[in-house]
Amino acid sequence: MNGLLVTIAIVASLVLAGWGLLATVRNRPPDRGQLIGLAVVEAALLVLTAAALVAWAGGDGPAEVGTFVGYLVTLVCLPPLAAVLARMEPTRWGSVIVTVVCLVIPVVVVRLQQTWQVAGG
Repeated sequence: MNGLLVTIAIVASLVLAGWGLLATVRNRPPDRGQLIGLAVVEAALLVLTAAALVAWAGGDGPAEVGTFVGYLVTLVCLPPLAAVLARMEPTRWGSVIVTVVCLVIPVVVVRLQQTWQVAGG
């Protein structure tokens, strides 16, 4: 997996988590900026997913395919799920949802990278 893409996805997610935390502390619902941030994080995750699939098609791949695919599907579904739930909860708790999901994403990205490195390593 591409280390630069992993770093971009993690940093984007953590920046958005900080933004969501600030909105939560200020007792603010998720704003349009947070939803756009989720779209940016989703785009970064889709690029990461595409790069992983291209590398996999090229012969490099994970040792545990089922675990890798499970993490990959979960990773791609998290930002849209957060956006829907945050829109359904137009209070500070919507910002909490964005924050928590954006703190989970780096963990899943690291686990995805670890399952990839088992095969390469």
